[in-house]
Amino acid sequence: MNVTHFMIAAPSSGSGKTTLTLGLLRLLKQRGYSVQPFKCGPDYIDSRHHATAAGKTSLNLDSFLSSESHVRELYARFASQADVAVSEAVMGLFDGSDRMQNSSAHLATLLRIPIILVVNAKAMAYSAAPLLYGYKHFKPEIQIAGVIFNHVNTPTHYQFLKEASEDVGIEVLGYLPSNPAFEIPSRHLGLHISSETDYEAIIQRIADALPQTVQVDRLLELCKRDLSTPQPVTGRSFRPFRMAVAQDEAFSFHYPANLEALKPWVNLTFFSPLKDVVLPETDFLYLPGGYPELHAEALSRNVSMRESIRAYCHNGGAAYAECGGLMYLGKSITDESTQSFEMVGIFPYHTTMQNRKLTLGYRRMHWKGREIRGHEFHYSRIQEEEPLSSVAEITSAKGAAVATKLFQVQNTLATYAHIYWAEQPEFIIDWLEKSGPSTQ
Repeated sequence: MNVTHFMIAAPSSGSGKTTLTLGLLRLLKQRGYSVQPFKCGPDYIDSRHHATAAGKTSLNLDSFLSSESHVRELYARFASQADVAVSEAVMGLFDGSDRMQNSSAHLATLLRIPIILVVNAKAMAYSAAPLLYGYKHFKPEIQIAGVIFNHVNTPTHYQFLKEASEDVGIEVLGYLPSNPAFEIPSRHLGLHISSETDYEAIIQRIADALPQTVQVDRLLELCKRDLSTPQPVTGRSFRPFRMAVAQDEAFSFHYPANLEALKPWVNLTFFSPLKDVVLPETDFLYLPGGYPELHAEALSRNVSMRESIRAYCHNGGAAYAECGGLMYLGKSITDESTQSFEMVGIFPYHTTMQNRKLTLGYRRMHWKGREIRGHEFHYSRIQEEEPLSSVAEITSAKGAAVATKLFQVQNTLATYAHIYWAEQPEFIIDWLEKSGPSTQ
């Protein structure tokens, strides 16, 4: 089938991929298109911004977290349901976990996605020519459909860049000027999600500005290509169950495909550990990642919710927590100002933002006879009251030992890694069935 689909990619991070992606998603939505966003790699924050811009859940495409066949099936299934599919690359186009393995270029080749290259031209003119020549010829199987320049402020500057592109043979689709009003605040290495930022207004400003300098219709025309037909997904059948998922300003990082994979069997209920009084009736509790350290005082103050979750876990309820969820289930969180706040207290450890250090990387988890893959990204540190063992062997992408653990108390699991189970929903369902019915 023919579908308009493309990937927004760049030579490096900070080139303007997310700015252009968010603006295009919103603009196409406003023009009446059904737009399906995707994010290359393990990032879950950009995906949230995509959903705000497009009004549709953004899916992660990652050939380390899952098999290539799963990535193909996921992409074909969701892209085929839309008028336009827009993927945002990660890092530089060819940056992968091992050379270009698992890179955005690898995904574009696997899925036959044409690429719109975004080049930061702030300190560049005709020198764009050899850069573009290299990107065009380094891997001929990569389909570079066009280029858009960022940080272009004068017609003369743009003319130099157009001439460079024309000499290389890559079509120029326009430019974006420098504009502080387009910038989304960042936290740590990536974009931020905060109730204090008006993301809606920022995205709308970008969408309003794009048609003035970017040939959007020509971009869509260039990127109408064949798309693989989605294959039906088959697998085991499971008994229906209820799942309570924490979702608010403190807990918002999860892979949407994980919950999508459970849809045939699960009745999902979303709740707020910040604002709700008690945990809803459930068979399985999922506490995803987020920014609990930014809301530690409010989480601690909600005593009834903490007691409700503590009772659920102590009564043998099946639960899984990752990263921010792991922090919440510990005894306390110490924030950057050295204040400590009491948490749920299921696990005998404390977490702290003091002397913070980035822990980052893909993870392989060997647990109960299966390998599950994930990604770890956090600045907090864990302080164990006593040495705690891990119920799984966890390594880096290349098999090297890491300090990451999978903790277990009764039927509650917690880890710093964000696990991608969309290809293996058995990770959750087998644990639920082993744990048996819960009582609250």
